[in-house]
This record gives sequence, C-alpha cells and structure tokens, in this order.
Amino acid sequence: MSVLVYTESDNGKFKKNAFEAASYAHKLAEQLGTSVTAITINAPDSEVIGNYGVSKILKVTNDKLSIFNAKAFATAISQAVENEGASTIVVSSSTDTKYMASILAGALKAGYCTNVVAPPLSTNPLVVKRTAFSNKGFAHTQFKTDINIIGVSSNAYGIFENKVSPKVENFEPDLNDSDFSVQSVNIDKVVGKATIADADIVVSGGRGLKGPENWGMIEELADVLGAATACSKPVSDMGWRSHSEHVGQTGKPVASNLYIAIGISGAIQHLAGVNASKVKVVINTDPEAPFFKAADYGVVGDAFEVVPILIEKLKEFKAQNA
Repeated sequence: MSVLVYTESDNGKFKKNAFEAASYAHKLAEQLGTSVTAITINAPDSEVIGNYGVSKILKVTNDKLSIFNAKAFATAISQAVENEGASTIVVSSSTDTKYMASILAGALKAGYCTNVVAPPLSTNPLVVKRTAFSNKGFAHTQFKTDINIIGVSSNAYGIFENKVSPKVENFEPDLNDSDFSVQSVNIDKVVGKATIADADIVVSGGRGLKGPENWGMIEELADVLGAATACSKPVSDMGWRSHSEHVGQTGKPVASNLYIAIGISGAIQHLAGVNASKVKVVINTDPEAPFFKAADYGVVGDAFEVVPILIEKLKEFKAQNA
C-alpha cells in the first residue's frame, strides 16, 4: 500500500512544490516501510518526479484538465487513491490544492491537515506538526481517520533528490459533466516572472512608494535577486498593481526564504500572511511601523534612497562573484 502524492504542474512543467511534496512523501514512505506513487496531470515529462523518490507514476493526460478545476482534479485523484489502495495522500499547501484537497477529503471521508512542516512525529497513530495561529505557533495533530491527507507547507520540509527509475502507467480517470459544474471564466496570472508561490525570494512594496510610477525600483531589485514581486492590499486596491501580487491574510500567503518589505507598515493581516517566511527584511521611514517588531532585519530610511544603493551593491557583489 503505497503513499500517493499529487504533484502540481503548470503549463506542462512541475511546480517547485511538487518536488517538495514528493520529497516529503518519500520520507514518509520510508517511515511506513512502503513506496511512493505519484499522480501527474498533463505533465509531459512526468518521469522527472522520479528524481525525488517516486517509484511509480500514474500519468493523466486529459485536455479537459488543462485548466485547474478543483472538483475534477479531486475526482481524478480520488480514483487514483482507490486504484492504489492508498491510505495516505501527500499534497502541497498551495491555494489551488487547499481548495481541491478539501473536496477530496469530503469524497474520501479522510482527515486533512494543511501547513505541515515536518515528517510525522509518529506513524501509529499518525501525528504531524503543523503551523497554527497565523504561523505564530505549532500544533501536533493526530489523525483518527482511515484515510489521511497531508498538506506540506511551502519551503518547510525542503527538496531532496532520491533518484529512482519509476514505472509509468497511463491513468484515465472517469470524469463526467458534474465534475465541471464550476468553471473558471478568467485567470489573472503573472507571466514571464518568478511566481510568488514558487519564489525563494519575494520583494514587496506598499503605499510608501507613493505611486505606480515608482515601481521600477521594486522590479529592478527583484530582477537582481531573481525574486518575485508582490504588494500590500492597499496597493492592489488602488490599482497600482495586479491583485495577483497582493500578499497577506486576505491575499496570497508567502512562505519564502527571504521576504523584503519596502514601504509597508505591517498591518496585522499582512503580517499573518507572510509570517511563514524564514527571513523578513523591512525598509521603512517610520521606526514605529509594526513590521519592525516582526522583522529579522530592519532599515529605518527612505526607500528612494536605500533601495537604489542596495541594488548597486548587489550588482557589484554579483559582478565580483560571477
């Protein structure tokens, strides 16, 4: 009875969280004394996931699933669970997957824990460590169900290569019209840049930038660092930036290795959404800004003076260490 892992992909390419989920599933399988089976959906190079300890791949190729649909994806994965007789499913904790996994848990009558940050503390009973209270604490949660779904928090467990030559099987889930009763009519997606969900570094701007015309230095700093750009809620509400860049409790959660907040005071909703980031750097003119209490490093200064100097120094460092 293998551990089943759902590996997310976008436009035919695996997301970073797919490799992390597979790495976690491999560790869990070792603890359980079993193997890992992955289900991939419209990922042509499915075999790549074998580099992370997956010994079997259920490869789904279906044009109807070219656009993410929570109900349809949940149906496909539930059928894979039945096909494999799996009792433990590993997924990421991305926004799409949280939506989908809730439906999956209902269909399977399974227990579901999100934001898990470490391998199980116990496998019998199954006990996991997960973040709680907007990432301000941890909870040890025990499953009491026959089927269990573990949602791995981004950038928490890590990515570890365990190269395997996986057995690949084509898998055709039985989907019907009811699985597509809810459809996406429009998708607002950032194109050609690192995405907030996958980025190791996120550079975020707030109202302190005074207007959209000043966003060039945010993008330049992000480009130097290979980072994704983001913004606070007021910035997206005013139309300075796309809502796809809004991070915080009411926007996209951020769990990057480095989060740089520029001109953001640090409202509680924003802090709740970025607390999972490992290192937080704040640049703000107000020394009393709430963000400084949550930051690992802070610079009290004018962003229009500090950021250009930071960009210049980073470029010099990269040139010297190329």
